Amino acid sequence: MDINAETKPKMEKALISLKAELTRVRTGRASPALVDNLKVDYYGVPTPLSQMAQISIPDPKTIQIASWDQSAIPLIEKAIIAANIGLNPNVDGKIIRLNVPTLTEDRRKDIAKTVKKYGEDSKVAVRNIRRDVNDEVKVLEKEKTLSEDDSKKLQEQVQKLTDQFVTDIDKLVEAKIKDVMTL
Repeated sequence: MDINAETKPKMEKALISLKAELTRVRTGRASPALVDNLKVDYYGVPTPLSQMAQISIPDPKTIQIASWDQSAIPLIEKAIIAANIGLNPNVDGKIIRLNVPTLTEDRRKDIAKTVKKYGEDSKVAVRNIRRDVNDEVKVLEKEKTLSEDDSKKLQEQVQKLTDQFVTDIDKLVEAKIKDVMTL
C-alpha cells in the first residue's frame, strides 16, 4: 500500500481548494480574481465574466472590464451589483470600471477571520483524509493483510503527510492575513 500515491493527491486537492478560495478574498487591492468567476446571465446562460470580457488592472485600486459584446455591458453591470461584492460599477461607454475602496480596520479584521475559517476548514478536510486512510490501514491490519509494524509505519507516514499539509495551510493563511492587514 503506497500511502503517498493515495493520500497526497487528496490532501493536495484541499490545498488547491484553499488557494482558490483565498484568491477571491478582497485585500483592498484590485485583482481580476474578484470578478473572474462572476456569472453573467448572457442569453439565458450563466456565463463566467472572464469568457465575456477582458479584465485588466490599470492601477492598484481599479478593475477595468471591457466586454467583447457591447450589448452585454448592462448584463455585466447587473451581475456585478447582484454579486454583492462591495464594488459599484461605473459604466464609461464601452468600459466598466470598478473602484476598489480601501478597507477599514474593522473590515480587514473581519476578512482575516474569514481567511482563518477557510484555513480551519482545509485543515479539517486534511484531517478527515488522514482519519479515512488510518481506518483503511486498521481494517487491513485486522484482516491480517498488514502486520502490526507495517500498520504503525503507514500511520506514521500519514501523520507526517498531514503535518506537512497543515503547515502549508498555515503558511498560506498567514500570508493572506498579512496581505489583508497591510494597507
